[in-house]
Order: sequence, then structure tokens, then C-alpha cells
Amino acid sequence: MKMATLQLLSSDFSKPMILLKPSLSTPPRLSPSSLIPRASSFLTRRHFVSDTAALSLALSSPFLVPAQPALSEEPALSEWEKVSLPIDPGVVLLDIAFVPDDPKHGFLLGTRQTLLETKDGGQSWAPRSIPSAEDEDFNYRFNAISFQGKEGWIVGKPAILLHTSDAGDSWERIPLSSQLPGDMVYIKATGDKSAEMVTDEGAIYVTSNRGYNWKAAVQETVSATLNRTVSSGISGASYYTGTFNAVNRSPDGSYVAVSSRGNFFLTWEPGQPYWQPHNRSVARRIQNMGWRADGGLWLLVRGGGLFLSKGTGITEEFQEVPVQSRGFGILDVGYRSKDEAWAAGGSGILLRTTNGGKSWVRDKAADNIAANLYSVKFIDDNQGFVLGNDGVLLRYLG
Repeated sequence: MKMATLQLLSSDFSKPMILLKPSLSTPPRLSPSSLIPRASSFLTRRHFVSDTAALSLALSSPFLVPAQPALSEEPALSEWEKVSLPIDPGVVLLDIAFVPDDPKHGFLLGTRQTLLETKDGGQSWAPRSIPSAEDEDFNYRFNAISFQGKEGWIVGKPAILLHTSDAGDSWERIPLSSQLPGDMVYIKATGDKSAEMVTDEGAIYVTSNRGYNWKAAVQETVSATLNRTVSSGISGASYYTGTFNAVNRSPDGSYVAVSSRGNFFLTWEPGQPYWQPHNRSVARRIQNMGWRADGGLWLLVRGGGLFLSKGTGITEEFQEVPVQSRGFGILDVGYRSKDEAWAAGGSGILLRTTNGGKSWVRDKAADNIAANLYSVKFIDDNQGFVLGNDGVLLRYLG
């Protein structure tokens, strides 16, 4: 199989060209994922005790009319269902994507080299084996996946880049140079043979020829930027460890990222040579940030706080919105439309807004989900998923 090797022409970001040279390699086989029994239903202990008691009364007293089951104080999830997955319970799910030409065909990624495939819109999933994804017994953490047409990309840690041109029927591996700054945490398919890749040290690379050549979009890492701007008033920059805690991309190609300690955030817009650091305007440390459907920003702080930016675009002005987080951290927000969005977090926290984020209502039924929910992804208005640890996947029913 013909491969390609990513090589940095120079470690100096002022010369931001990366060259891929073809090489030959024999891909080994991937070890199959372990299987677990499928859960047949989502039944609470309260339902079980109530139904059992009613049945016992009817059998022991034939002259009594059976009583109607009592209404539960915690209704079942009305808009989400829990999907059984053939993976170990300890897996943390990290990203999901579907083939645009076939919305029922998608892939689900996670820790412990987890890669699952669905062909029925996410109702059922099967382990997928990619022989070239195994190298020297590494247990890869697949961080991100993206599709444009039939062309798709996967990045992970330790450094791994996978590419497909046939909607995931086959994947080729593109080995990466050890000089790559940081671990790849995000990739976005941007067009025919084109993609954009981000590392946790702030390096952004773009390709337009299916990954055979990559060019740096920024001239230096975030650490280098902060070394130059630490005296410009960025609070806490001297404690920066050199990596991102979270990074999110807007539809127009702008990025917002949170420093590893959560004490400030950074933004980048296409054409800028460097990341722009910003002071946080809230007392608590930042957990995550992202883009609203109207072009504004949302901001999550540790301890369960949710803030919305004033207006749209990049700003340092935020206003807190009351939420019923019960003190658990909110970890992600996903917009289904301009008005409707869902937020998810620790200990099964699931919140919904129908007015663009001005007010949120907690789905109490989600309290029964014994997992931290890390990511909310809406593929379109009718297709959405919530990803969590311990192999938890929720599918939107609408």
C-alpha cells in the first residue's frame, strides 16, 4: 500500500511548510474490541418495585380490581434514548460523524482505540477494524473525525492520521513526523482533498492535496506567542503549560480555545499569524467554550456555571445564565437550531433551552444516567447525539 510521511521542513514556525514524502509500509492488523452484553431496556428501580407490587396484589386478591400503576416522579427520557454499544464500559466516547451523502452511515470514536460504525443512523453500532491503525502495540485515543462528501479524516493520540476517500469503506494511514508540535486534537474536512488540523499546542495545518502536503496557518505555537505577550496584561499566562484544554471551530473557520488551567482563553481567525489571548471576565476558571448558532460565544466554568457573550463575534464580555446544574460541571453545549440547544455535564446533567440560551430546564430523567456526558453533537435538525464516559451514548429522538 502506498503511504505518505509527514515531515516538517523546519521546526521554526516562521517557515511553515510541511512536506509529505511517499514511503512504503506494511500495515498490521488491529486487535478486535471486547464485547459486552446489550442492555435490553432502561428501567429504574422505582418502576420495578411499583410494577411488582401491583402484580402481587392482583394475584393474591382475585376479588380486587387491579390498581393502575402509579405515575413516576421522574419521567423517562422523552427526547433521547440510550444506545447499547459493543464496547467496554470504561471507554470514553469523544467524537461522532456521518457521511454527508449517506446520513445513516457514521462512525463513533473514543479511548482505548474505540472505532464503531453504524449504517442505520446510530440505532446500532458494530466494531470497525482498521489494520493500519495498530502500530507497536499503541492503544490509540481517537480524538476527532470529519467528513466532506465521501472523504473523511481521523486524528488521534499517540500521533495518528487516517484518511478515506470512499466513505470509510477503507482507510489509509499517513505517518506523521515526530517534530509535529503537540498532539492532534481536532480535524475538519474543508473541501475536496482539503482539511484543517489542530494540535493541543496551537499549531494549525491545512492541506489541499489529500494530506500529501501540509502548510502551517500560524507562525508559532501558543507558548511562543505568550512569551511575547505575557507583559501585555493577560492574567495567568505565566502559568500556561503549553496545551489547550478545549478547542472549538465556528462554521466560518474561527477558533476559540481554553488554556489548560482555564485561567484565560484564546481565539484565532483565518488570516491571523498568531493566536490572540484574552482575559476571562468571570471569577471561576473556564471549563469549555464554543460558538452559538447566532455567531456568539458560550462559556462554561468549573462548578456548573454557564455564560453567554454579549452580542456576536469575539468578545470578552459575558453574562451568566441561571442553570440547574446541582453543582456538577457542565462540559459541553450543542445547538440544534438558533433557538434550541442542549447542555450536558457531570453525573448525567442534561439541560435544554428553547430561547437561544436565555433560560434552561433540566431533564430530571437524565439523573438516572450514571456517567459524565462530555459532548453534544447535532448532525442536523433531526439527528443528534450525546457522548459520555463508561460507553454511554444518547440518541436524539425529537
